[in-house]
Amino acid sequence: MIKKGTKLYSILFNKCPRCHEGDFMVEKNMFKLSKAFKMHEKCSNCGLKYTMEPSFFYGAMYVNYALTVGIAIATFVISTLVFNLNLLQSFIPIVIALLLLFPVSTRLSRIIWINIFVNYEKGLKSNENAE
Repeated sequence: MIKKGTKLYSILFNKCPRCHEGDFMVEKNMFKLSKAFKMHEKCSNCGLKYTMEPSFFYGAMYVNYALTVGIAIATFVISTLVFNLNLLQSFIPIVIALLLLFPVSTRLSRIIWINIFVNYEKGLKSNENAE
């Protein structure tokens, strides 16, 4: 069981990295593409401003790159070892996996990125003006 107070809790349950109460993304369903990438401006519980500076989430592109490389490698290994596909044939499942998991990797990269910089504060009271 993943306990509140860990970075993994914030990442997996789409919660504010500082209080673990407010939601990070507006839409819980990551496959509803019209709203899948919309974030709240700040935490509804502690008031943490999610975009700390202009272009803050540009760094999330590096995390997204690592996630997509991991997905591509895992898909390649599965396609070659389980389905006995050759190098060229394995590109089709890789492209399909990357397209299907694009919403997952994009959302995860943003929440992972902010969790690198913001730590959990136990017992943080609800405060709309906190930043």
